[in-house]
Amino acid sequence: MKASIKAIALKTIDLEATSIAGLKNFVDESLERVVEKIFQSKGRLVVSGIGKSGIVAQKIVATLNSTGTPSIFMHAADAIHGDLGMVQPNDLVMLISKSGESPEIKVLVPLILERGNTLIGMVGNLQSYLAQSSQHILNTSVTQEACPNNLAPTSSTTAQMVMGDVLAVCLMELRGFKETDFARFHPGGNLGKRLYLRVEDVYTRNERPQVEPNAGIRKVIVEMTNKRLGVTAVVDASGKATGIITDGDLRRMLERTETWGTMVAKEIMSPNPTTITSDALAVEAMELFRKKDITQLLVVDINGKYLGVLHLHDLVEEGIF
Repeated sequence: MKASIKAIALKTIDLEATSIAGLKNFVDESLERVVEKIFQSKGRLVVSGIGKSGIVAQKIVATLNSTGTPSIFMHAADAIHGDLGMVQPNDLVMLISKSGESPEIKVLVPLILERGNTLIGMVGNLQSYLAQSSQHILNTSVTQEACPNNLAPTSSTTAQMVMGDVLAVCLMELRGFKETDFARFHPGGNLGKRLYLRVEDVYTRNERPQVEPNAGIRKVIVEMTNKRLGVTAVVDASGKATGIITDGDLRRMLERTETWGTMVAKEIMSPNPTTITSDALAVEAMELFRKKDITQLLVVDINGKYLGVLHLHDLVEEGIF
């Protein structure tokens, strides 16, 4: 039974992968015209469909909106019962349908054309009513559904989703859509934090452990214990961090010498500590943690003056790491 399930799963993946690969054959001048038409539009892209194609339409709208292309979803059934009023003169309308022959689509198409809006058909049947009526076509034909009866929309809806992503990515490239633009549309949640949260928003919650270069070992240990970060910065008279002492540095000191009682901070510290400026993005700090394989960073201002400590756990708590 388990072997059978595994075989079915692999077959499903293979069939859908084949459908996606087949879309390469439909990357043609028609697709280029659709992308250019949307890019040059002064209005929105209204995306509509019925059934599972309608659900795909909602996903495409969400992706387009989040990547700089104003879009709205219009359910095909609701459109012919009043929602068509949301379509404005400058809007483009894209109808999604595998068959291109759904009753709601057949009613909706002439209404859209009568209003003078450009009609784009994302369709899996080029001989259908939708394909023959559309001014522009995005071909999402598939040879076989992953459904064992070749009926339930599976490969076809996957193809529609991928074609929607193709539109979004092409439009992002044409618009020169950057990470900063993406951040403006995703200010909330973990994604927003990755794009907006800065080191200065996090590290100030921590204590600010520091000792002078000639501080004795007892003072170093007390400072590290009281500030509870497992680390202290070694700061010179100008306020700059010349080194860092971690729990690991203390252990290594005890292993290599028995006369540690007379040692001072500058003899124990790791010089040239890894630092990050307070105005850096928290995600930059995350990359430093990964690259250096460390758990603490010293935070400095633009002049290199020591400000505090950022701990790996701070980013874990923020949901970034």
